Amino acid sequence: MLMEFNPALRLVGGHPALDLVNTVAPRLPAGGDHVEFLPSPADLLAWAHEIGVVDRAEAAAVEAAWAATPGGGMPAWRAALDIREALYRALIAALDDGPDEPERAAALERLTLHWSAATSRSALLPTTAPGSAARLVVGTAPALLVPDRLAMLAVGLLQTTELGQMRVCPTAEGGCGWLFLDRSRNGSRRWCSMADCGGQAKARRLNDRRRTRKATGKSNNNGSHGD
Repeated sequence: MLMEFNPALRLVGGHPALDLVNTVAPRLPAGGDHVEFLPSPADLLAWAHEIGVVDRAEAAAVEAAWAATPGGGMPAWRAALDIREALYRALIAALDDGPDEPERAAALERLTLHWSAATSRSALLPTTAPGSAARLVVGTAPALLVPDRLAMLAVGLLQTTELGQMRVCPTAEGGCGWLFLDRSRNGSRRWCSMADCGGQAKARRLNDRRRTRKATGKSNNNGSHGD
């Protein structure tokens, strides 16, 4: 039975591969203490179904394949998390916020290996869609269907996304470090979500101003008593 999706995990990246990167909070280049939103294969599958990486029938096939072998979902889970971390390293390096060039090259090499494996488990099949002679099916092995599709999505993101639209939710100002695409009209989006990090930062600034005004008022009052 498909596990329920964690409602605490927000989908704000603007691309499934970025939503994968954002399954850790806070997301920091140096790592450290964090919340892991994909702590098990079952969590990974529920997330993949929620964002449309697999449909319900495919999710059922994945569950069956995993159940057929003890620990059957672990290879897929480990591969998905490795894709996630390699993609994050590659992206922050491209944004000049992260690791040096050798680490970026190593991240891209890891993604290449996952992409190559996914390609070997893909197939061109006949289609009746108008204007097409065949369709590409990524993931012909149910046990590895999820990481195979995530690898393809990650490579597609790196190839096609305009880096000028990529943003990092500012941790220095209390943000979560998640990556997202800024598709706002004037390109001024700063937060992963105003309903969460942006709203919390706004509330903190308001509280700070109130405390400052209160402290200043007390100081002035104290000064007047001394005159």
